[in-house]
Amino acid sequence: MASWRRVSLVAAVFGGGLLAATPMPAAAATHGFIREFESTRQIASTVPKNGDLNPYGLAVVPRSIGDLKAGDALVSNFNNRLSAGNLQGTGTTIVEISPSGHLRVFAAIDPKTLPGACPGGVGLTTALVALRSGWVIVGSLPTSDGTSATMKAGCLLVLNSRGKVVRTISGGNINGPWDMTAVESRDRVTLFVTNVLNGTVAHSPNVVNGGTVVRLVLSAEDASLQSSIVVGRNFPERTDASSLVVGPTGVGFRDGSLFVADSVNSRIVRISNALQRTTASGGRVVSVGGALSDPLGLAVAPNGDILTVNGGDGNIVETTPGGAQIAVKTLDTTPGPPGTPAGNGALFGVAIPADQEGVYFVDDATNALSILE
Repeated sequence: MASWRRVSLVAAVFGGGLLAATPMPAAAATHGFIREFESTRQIASTVPKNGDLNPYGLAVVPRSIGDLKAGDALVSNFNNRLSAGNLQGTGTTIVEISPSGHLRVFAAIDPKTLPGACPGGVGLTTALVALRSGWVIVGSLPTSDGTSATMKAGCLLVLNSRGKVVRTISGGNINGPWDMTAVESRDRVTLFVTNVLNGTVAHSPNVVNGGTVVRLVLSAEDASLQSSIVVGRNFPERTDASSLVVGPTGVGFRDGSLFVADSVNSRIVRISNALQRTTASGGRVVSVGGALSDPLGLAVAPNGDILTVNGGDGNIVETTPGGAQIAVKTLDTTPGPPGTPAGNGALFGVAIPADQEGVYFVDDATNALSILE
């Protein structure tokens, strides 16, 4: 496994203070994070006993609490089992996988017994975070038959550390939550959630510039909603026969700015002053084209660079905050549909392991959690 000089990612400043990135030496900032990693290894299947498929969301547990163990990976499944049709927008499970590959079901969510509204039911998306307080929050973009024609607004599901859904967050600015990142402080949690259903079904299959990024502030104590505001707007989105919907996906926070993977335009954009802004922004383009091909999952590397995984070709791309694409690695070589590159449609969630030695990613082609190391 490649050797990487570990750097502290956060300094916890309490009393309302936020988790802040530690400044990096200039040499480390230009070296690149993924360049030294040379191979991929499958850690475990993500398929639970009920057969749910299509792993989308990925989060690393930051602290042992309840049934959650620090360093384990949580993975949300978007499809139901093969024998039930392998339908998108119908997966109901979150699995917990240890670094050694042990899998257990963290949550099996019954749409009929939710404690609040979730328009359309349950279909767990890439929007998945695990918080130090023990709350796990996951997005739902449900369908009734696995097609974009039946997509509904869905919700965010708030689970406790035992895997029980204790509340839902729906309506208002929530309309097809697709991905999410979190910033924590002592008394509050700030979520940034991308939404992909603002006009997509009505205008299918045309592109509409209705995608949004919503900032939600929750109480750290009980995860109740305190405020909601749209901070990102006018992102392109469209329905898609093979991937259901394409729109703004991965989000990552660094030094006050939010980085968003604009999948339709194969670009990364930056929304400045993300924690304080009171108006919505279309963002400033950081990087476009080049090695970026339908970027989906996004994570901020320990050196502050932006890591994105491509839906178009199975690659991971490292981009500096200044926009330079400095490294590309291939994560999946599964043959894609006719006329598409290898790895097409395979990658979604991406995260940094607790020890910062590599990159975790979920692979839809193999229904597995794997690592670049």
